[in-house]
Amino acid sequence: MQIQVNTDSNIENNEGLTNHIETVVHGALSHFKEQVTRVEVHLSDANGPKSGAADNRCLMEVRLQNHQPIAVTEQAATVHQAVQGAAEKLKRTVESTLGRLDANTKARPVIADASEVDDEV
Repeated sequence: MQIQVNTDSNIENNEGLTNHIETVVHGALSHFKEQVTRVEVHLSDANGPKSGAADNRCLMEVRLQNHQPIAVTEQAATVHQAVQGAAEKLKRTVESTLGRLDANTKARPVIADASEVDDEV
């Protein structure tokens, strides 16, 4: 699983932040590591140097094999809280998406050959 971290000009992208994000994302999506090809993480600080209640935003987009990308966002007081919240949302969304796809595959009825169907009404 490839993880790409992008930050705006108000957030310093350093090795510690990247390692934290990779740990959180791997922990959240480890169950799906075979289906996940890439995760893009975009961090931004809406107020820049000023502090605010929920001015840090984390957008995570996961690319699954043979599926459309899935994106979630989380806003929080700190970058770490935003990353953790987005990772939890992403995990739930991927679970739901893959679970629905799996359920649809298993729920498809088997169509019998027309010669085997009894047409008594």
